[in-house]
This record gives sequence, C-alpha cells and structure tokens, in this order.
Amino acid sequence: MTRRLTWLPLAVLACLPMFAHAARATDPARTLGQYHWQLSAATDHAGQRLDALFAHPQKPLQLDFADGRMRISHACNAISGSYHVDGNKLDIGPLTHTMMFCADKPLMAMERDASQRLRGELSFKLQRAGAQPQLSLTTAAGDTLSFTGQATPETRYGSSGTTEFLEVAPQTVPCTSPAMAGKQCLSVRERHYASNGLKAGTPGPWHPLEQPIDGYIHHAGVRNVLRVKRYAIKHPAAGAPSSAYVLDMVVESALPTADAAKH
Repeated sequence: MTRRLTWLPLAVLACLPMFAHAARATDPARTLGQYHWQLSAATDHAGQRLDALFAHPQKPLQLDFADGRMRISHACNAISGSYHVDGNKLDIGPLTHTMMFCADKPLMAMERDASQRLRGELSFKLQRAGAQPQLSLTTAAGDTLSFTGQATPETRYGSSGTTEFLEVAPQTVPCTSPAMAGKQCLSVRERHYASNGLKAGTPGPWHPLEQPIDGYIHHAGVRNVLRVKRYAIKHPAAGAPSSAYVLDMVVESALPTADAAKH
C-alpha cells in the first residue's frame, strides 16, 4: 500500500498554532467558566421586567459554570445542574436543590422563578461591553435574562491558588507595618486540618494580617475559622503584598472564649 503525504506550505503550518490559540481563547464554554455571572436585567417575551428575579438587588442572582455543572447562588438554597454548550445553545439538565427552609418569601419566589427559567435548552450570546463581558440567555418562551461577568479569582490572578485555613480572632489589633501606622488589622493564625476534616497539628502564631481577605466581613467579638484561597500576585507594586487572600467558606463561627478574647 502506498500512503500519500500532503505537504502544507510553511506559512500555513506556522499559522496553525495561532489559529488553535484563537479558537481556545474564544471557546464559549471556557469563557463561561472564567466569570461569576450576575443578573443585571430580565424581561419576559413582551418586554416586561421580571421583578421576581430581583428580590435583593444588592446581592443579585449569580450563575457559575465549572466541572460540567451550572450553579445558581444568592437564592435560599444551593441549586445546580449539568450543562452542555452546543453552538449558540446552552442545554441545562435537571436541577438539584438543597432543602433549607427560608422565611424570606421574596427570596423563595426568586428561587422558584429562576429554577423555572434556567433549565432545558436556552439560546445564549456572549459579548463584551467595555471591560466586562455580557451573557444573554433566552428561553423558549422568549424571556431574556442578561448577566454581567465578574472575573473569578483564578481568572484575575492567573492560577488555581492554594487552600489555607485561617483563624480570625474576635478583635482587631494595631497593624505593625509603618505603611499602615495607626490602622487596625485582623489578628490571624494558621490552622491545619486532616483529609477527614478533623483538626490536625498545632495552630501557628497569632499575627496581624496587613491586607484584606476578599469576600470576608469581620464582626467584632466573633471568632471565625476561614477556608481561603491564596493567590500569588505576579507583579506587585513596591511595598504591596505579594499574594492575595479570597474567602472560600466559613468553617467555624463562634463567640470568643475568655482565652481567645485576649488576642
């Protein structure tokens, strides 16, 4: 058998990696996973605003796409379902819900409304308006939900980060850096956990954390143990931190004991 080889011009071969990179950069599934998508507008087929989806405007309904699943947050319950991108179609599988009771009736109404619309096959469009990308989803009934993308920490810092646990003392302490003279800082120490979730090892020493933890709001008098993601900052400004902390979840939250109140 004779095999015929097809030779491509060198100029074409040189361009192939560039074309492959461009295809990856514009891959809609990849773009969906790079952002937190927060609801900015929603109308029905007649152009009327879907008010039920804006129960708490200060904390808008949010979509996240990762590991083949779409997650809906800022409702009463955690909601998720599988998803698949095919051209300009987004196919969302059956949604699963946690069953937490919620006394906030507008929030429950928002959850029901979102669950009814964010399922099945939706038409979608991605575009960039200024610095932030926009996602538009249209249901078979003609309802349109518009979302604004907020870059995930992985997108902002260009890495997956490392997971750490920090215990935050109930009271803040004076910062020690000359650049933060006269300011108060969180007092933290590192905690360690085994793979089974149980505490392990000895906590690290208490020290002022002279930078914020993105997403964390401290309430005086309350001790917290946080699971955080730590991201290296590639080119920090002179005197600025070389890493950033982002809150992942609150592991423990309690009023202080007499011993903890000393820190």
